[in-house]
Amino acid sequence: MIDLVIVGAGPAGLGAAISAAENGLEVCILDEFVKPGGRLLGQLHEEPDGKWVNGITEAQKLYERAIQLGVNIQCGVSVYDLIKTDNGWCVYTTDRTIESKCLLLATGASETPIPVPGWTLPGVMSIGAAQVMGNVHRVKPGEKGIIIGVNVLSVAIARELQLCGVHIESILLPEPSLVSGDHSNPEKMMESLLRLTHLAPSPIIRFGGKWVNPKLGARLYPKNGFKMWGIPIQLRKTALEIVGKNQVEGVRTAEISATGDVIKGTEKVVSADFVCIAGGLTPMSELAAVAGCSYSYVPELGGHVPIHNEFMQTNLKGLYVSGNITGVESAKVARAQGKVAGLSIARELNAIKASTDEVIDNAIKEVIETRRNALIQFQPGIEEAREELHDKFYESIEKESRSKIKLS
Repeated sequence: MIDLVIVGAGPAGLGAAISAAENGLEVCILDEFVKPGGRLLGQLHEEPDGKWVNGITEAQKLYERAIQLGVNIQCGVSVYDLIKTDNGWCVYTTDRTIESKCLLLATGASETPIPVPGWTLPGVMSIGAAQVMGNVHRVKPGEKGIIIGVNVLSVAIARELQLCGVHIESILLPEPSLVSGDHSNPEKMMESLLRLTHLAPSPIIRFGGKWVNPKLGARLYPKNGFKMWGIPIQLRKTALEIVGKNQVEGVRTAEISATGDVIKGTEKVVSADFVCIAGGLTPMSELAAVAGCSYSYVPELGGHVPIHNEFMQTNLKGLYVSGNITGVESAKVARAQGKVAGLSIARELNAIKASTDEVIDNAIKEVIETRRNALIQFQPGIEEAREELHDKFYESIEKESRSKIKLS
């Protein structure tokens, strides 16, 4: 039996492995992808200070440090079941069964698809798939693309695709429907867009973003949109259908009102050889459900997340979570959460030698500071939502304790 198994070799998993191994724990990381790094592998962006961040390079640094500390990293291995035992956890994988004293789930997030007529045509992909093609595999997804879905993810990756030499014709909204929900609402998407104005190359847009009211902004938003890095972001146009015979040839669009109603007679086909659909991210928490974790639905964090505290502990002994499984945030926040989880696990196993509480408290403060300084916030109210989630954790523990007292 080893000390710790980590599922997920992204920034959270690698960060946890490093902090745990630095305290003498025997650690094994499992990941279904062929390379460690997770979503870091697809990232390439410029920080406000002008410094470029290459996710592949950052992932390599974490990988090398983990290997140096003796962490066993197994890629191309999937986990399909988890069972709580008297002494810890039994992890069932496509390679073998592993027993560990503690278990950390750092499985990240998955993309939320938005069905659009014609989305089964060759050349249609998720925005994340296009990012991986361009930044990881160095393959252009196409020459001229249209992105359906205006959000933090689509705007950020549109810039990355542009840096790959791809022409992005426009970013526009999906057609209003029960499935697309707020993703097709110009006012709601205006709120999302305003959280990105600090990234705009134009000082006018950066300044104006601080003062624009979302509802007023959606009504006054020009029909041809505003441009960021030369890419038109169109909140008053919608994608009705992806067209083509044997592959993508274009998108049939139409103008919409500020409330999302399609304006008849404005339809036209815009040519493109690939289309990306961006529906946002949702915590990938299936394994936590298999393990038996308690859940809470938190829109600010992207959906259903395992209930946990600031130490990244769940309501199940020896089971921890970190990264986007706990709520969709940046890779830097995920890495900082991983550090907290690794230290908390080391404390549970009595491996931290000195100043235990101080070390972990400082790591928690680092998470909070990293969150507040994050370049991109996927949703508003994340900090408050996390505090409420932590309160739910302690409430659930208190209820469980009361139940045990009654039974005894």
